[in-house]
Order: sequence, then structure tokens, then C-alpha cells
Amino acid sequence: QVQLEESGGGLVQAGGSLRLSCAHSGRTFSNTAMGWFRQAPGKEREFVANSRWSTDSPYYSDSVKGRFSLSRDSAKNMMFLQMNSLKPEDTAVYYCAASDFRFLTRTSSASRYDYWGQGTQVTVSS
Repeated sequence: QVQLEESGGGLVQAGGSLRLSCAHSGRTFSNTAMGWFRQAPGKEREFVANSRWSTDSPYYSDSVKGRFSLSRDSAKNMMFLQMNSLKPEDTAVYYCAASDFRFLTRTSSASRYDYWGQGTQVTVSS
């Protein structure tokens, strides 16, 4: 049974940093896509970043490019999201997601993922 579990969320002041972790078990995703999404209250789930396989250069949404950094450690079955220069508009529940497939193109679609974590809350105060 595949499980994804996020951790590392919390409350931080604007301009601060957080590092989210996603631990996965049940299978390896080293050759398939994994990503981060977020959902703010009253809004739809939004793409944050992904990589098509573990050594792929990550792809970021325009809203986080230059501030967030995705990394993956396949040996430890982990994915990370380093978030710097946080803004109040980054406040959301952050989800990690994994796919059974390697994406051939860059995509921000949530429908391409087969597994999801429960989410971790990130709150940025002004």
C-alpha cells in the first residue's frame, strides 16, 4: 500500500523559511513524477512544483519560482520543498503527490497524480 506523509509545516513570519518533507512508502518513485500542490481556503488546489523523475530539473509555478526549491532523495524515499522568502499569500495546506508514470512533458495538472498525502498546513503571517 502506497503512503505519502508530509511534515514540516507551521507558522512563520513573512520573509521566513520552512522546509517541507514528504516521506513515501509502499513503492519507489525514483523513475516517476512527484510534485507539490497547495490549497488555500476557498481556492482550488494549485500546482507548486514537480519533477518528472528523481534526477529531473524541477518545474515551478511562476508564483514560487526563485523562492522555492524541490529536491528528491530516492535512497531515502523522500521529497522536500525548501521555501524561502515566504509571503502571506503562500498560506495554504501543502500536499505532496506521486504518479505511477514518468511525465514526458512539463505539466501542472493535478489529475496526472495517483497518490496524495494528507497535507501539512503552512501559515505565513504578515
